[in-house]
Amino acid sequence: MVQTLPDPVEPYPDISSKAYEHPADRAATAALQSIPAMNKVVRKLVEYGYERSLRQSYLGNSIKVSERQLPELYASYRGVHRILDMPGDYDLYVTGGLGPLQWNALTIGSQNPILVIGSPLLSKLGVGEQRAVIGHELGHILSDHVLYMTALQILLRAGGSVGMLGLPLLPVRAVLLEWFRTAELSCDRAAVLAVRDPKIICRTLMVLAGGVSADKLDLDAFMAQAMDYDNWEDGHDRVRRFFNEIGKTHANAVRRVSEIMRWVQSGEYDRIQRGEYRKRADPVDVREEAGDAFDFYSERFRSLFSELGDSISNIGSQVGNASSQVADWLRNRNAGNGGT
Repeated sequence: MVQTLPDPVEPYPDISSKAYEHPADRAATAALQSIPAMNKVVRKLVEYGYERSLRQSYLGNSIKVSERQLPELYASYRGVHRILDMPGDYDLYVTGGLGPLQWNALTIGSQNPILVIGSPLLSKLGVGEQRAVIGHELGHILSDHVLYMTALQILLRAGGSVGMLGLPLLPVRAVLLEWFRTAELSCDRAAVLAVRDPKIICRTLMVLAGGVSADKLDLDAFMAQAMDYDNWEDGHDRVRRFFNEIGKTHANAVRRVSEIMRWVQSGEYDRIQRGEYRKRADPVDVREEAGDAFDFYSERFRSLFSELGDSISNIGSQVGNASSQVADWLRNRNAGNGGT
């Protein structure tokens, strides 16, 4: 497959993430922010040093991308950064030794986000697909997803070792996973805007689904597969899909393709291309933006905390030796990442 990109893409000056965010993401994020217990637990995870440990783990096992290191990838980052008119600058790393991340990419850092791409994934991507992945990750920053994303990564990486802090981590993990799957749908749209070609995003998702470079695959066949998946009529199978995804960070790739194409067909993508989009300075009514789905996610998320009782209010008294626990966790993580 010949790798093609559209003509140089003009930036979207001062574009707001509200211009393209998926309705489910808006509703889920608003519901998440409305739960004081959730914000308290998430900020405690960051406050007790787990974010710093996570960041150091990535920095110690990665290559920082620059004009001298992987310059083509760096040029892709600079190009996408310009197109989305990002409000800040962020370090980009490539890693080959951090478990599940090898076939993925992520953004972490509640204050100073960094982007990390797994080298096995990178090796399968063409230039357009690299830009798609970068656009997706920058979309998380633009949508202000990074605080919750960082907390989720802490829980996924640390497992039970943070449970000693006495925080209600199982419901937090469940809520963050469900929220994150909706956040991914928004960032797929950001990636479309960054490369200005929906097929490049679909091709990237095809690579993620198959673990094979796009030049060995047929995009039309994959798009047909996505349509078959979307049009599947058996209600029991649709319920099974929900439970298959419930413990995952990402929705199925073919579902994400369907979501992208529906968005493009709705005319919203073309409207943004014409320059008709929300700006960051425009006023936002979060509750109104979230729509009716806000109530659905609020009820669903709150129900996961219904049996916590007084544990939320007692969080501060349950973590007296947090600093030593973090040190133990970091030592264990470093020992586990010895490798070659």
